[in-house]
Amino acid sequence: MPNIDISQYKKKKKTTTSGSPVTDEETNIWSFMNKDISFGDGQLPDRKKEEFYLELSTLLLSGVDLRTSFDLVLLEKEKSKNGKIFTGIKDEVLKGDALSEAIRKTGKFSDYEYYSIRIGEETGKLGQVLKELAQFYKNKISQRRKIVSALTYPAIVFSTSIGAVFFMLKFVVPMFADVFTRFGGQLPWITAFILKVSNFLDQTFWGFILIVLTVMIIAYVNRKKLWWRKGYAKVLLKLPLFGDIIRKIHLARFANTMRLLVSTNTPLLTSIQLVQQMADFYPIEESLRQTEALIMRGESLHQSLGKFSFYPAKIVQLIKVGEEVNRLDFFFEKIADQLTEEVEYRTSTISNLLEPFIIIFLGLVVGLILIAMYLPMFQMSNSF
Repeated sequence: MPNIDISQYKKKKKTTTSGSPVTDEETNIWSFMNKDISFGDGQLPDRKKEEFYLELSTLLLSGVDLRTSFDLVLLEKEKSKNGKIFTGIKDEVLKGDALSEAIRKTGKFSDYEYYSIRIGEETGKLGQVLKELAQFYKNKISQRRKIVSALTYPAIVFSTSIGAVFFMLKFVVPMFADVFTRFGGQLPWITAFILKVSNFLDQTFWGFILIVLTVMIIAYVNRKKLWWRKGYAKVLLKLPLFGDIIRKIHLARFANTMRLLVSTNTPLLTSIQLVQQMADFYPIEESLRQTEALIMRGESLHQSLGKFSFYPAKIVQLIKVGEEVNRLDFFFEKIADQLTEEVEYRTSTISNLLEPFIIIFLGLVVGLILIAMYLPMFQMSNSF
């Protein structure tokens, strides 16, 4: 298959104040753990894409022509929230456009999907490519759901714990402080310490809120700038417990995306360029940018990726074997599956460990505050 020039389809770049080019597709990764992976602005939810690709591929693989397949797929979708998008795709196809061009005109699909479908059309494997796209989004949704499910309960318990401690220090402890002031006398050291913490919280509360809001605004304003994205990714990867999980999540997405592109016979350089645009994570974007240049100079994919510490040696070796036996799609699939399983296991383990620790923490802190507040009362009752 001839190489496909993607230069005309690359997103226009804009320059930041630092002089570094940043694509419009670049978004921050603040909520990568609990939201859809976004390849652009205002795109369809992953669930809608999975349903669309799965239904259309099933009909096409069954021998139904594209026009009839659209009629059947859109029976219910025309009335849905995104019905106009799918209807627009159908209308463009009926006018004579290829499916790949029709979805590209909507602006709701990524270049990744456009090129995969285009190659499927050129090779006569459109149904199979659509099936692969449906599986891709199914895996992505499943991975996100499992991660969120594993971390939701600990997050709720932790937030409740912080809220309970804050409420006691902000509202309950000051009431006891008024009582102690009226009675006078020497307070136990632990009571005096809790009162100081409560007083400090009361004096600095609004200042703390202001600092948090300022940091959030700065982060939002600079979220697309190269220096911020580079530094933010570096901090994320160094987080205790979660840094390795974050790296494996993005590696799994990289491998899964490469698997689909390679399996549809997309040229390797084209695949790397597309994944680079869609990675939305600085270490992968930068490594693929340099990898593209290295491959053009004659190096293999595994040799190029092996120069970056972000890619574990085991993954590089698997890619090497895939290149040697000409089965890169198979090995990328195995890499993605293995990394996904590791992420699910790690998040589940962390969730199971955090739950009892958070509950114990809440019990100890609340118990300490209660003891500190009632201890002076016991002393006062004994003095009478």
